[in-house]
Amino acid sequence: MVALFDPDDADGRVIGAVPRARMRAENLPHGATAVLVRRPSGELYVHRRADDKDIWPGRHDCAAGGVLQRGEEPDEAALRELGEELGIVGVTLTPLVRRWYIGPDTTYLAHAYVTTWDGPVRFADGEVTDGWWETPSRLYERLLDPSWPFVPDTRELLDLPQVRALLLGEGD
Repeated sequence: MVALFDPDDADGRVIGAVPRARMRAENLPHGATAVLVRRPSGELYVHRRADDKDIWPGRHDCAAGGVLQRGEEPDEAALRELGEELGIVGVTLTPLVRRWYIGPDTTYLAHAYVTTWDGPVRFADGEVTDGWWETPSRLYERLLDPSWPFVPDTRELLDLPQVRALLLGEGD
């Protein structure tokens, strides 16, 4: 069961729970996590989503994450998803932003984080099919091409001034 959130509440008040299929079919407001994974040298981990994902299959992304289950806290969900999708465990998450993403395919309160990792990456649950490390400047260059199949929610996250500044080292 997926936790539903009040879309008028920036703090993320839970108002119920429904099966994942209903949440997707009706684009119901829920909570979700996104974790940007960086190497100590600054590269970001970019990956390709599996072709059987229920939203944006086969597209590229640079955030590991997913929906909050009923009763799950955002921090624990982010760590769970990071372990499931990329096999990364034992890291510290730094909060980046909490904000609503409202789109035609999904509506959710995003709990975004960044972490640093220089170990192996493995596609533990099959939700990711390929991945590589990319410099932020190269990633932003690629994002200028609207035909590059990249998920729209992370694209919007990367456009936030504070995220862009963090990743590109602007404002230091």
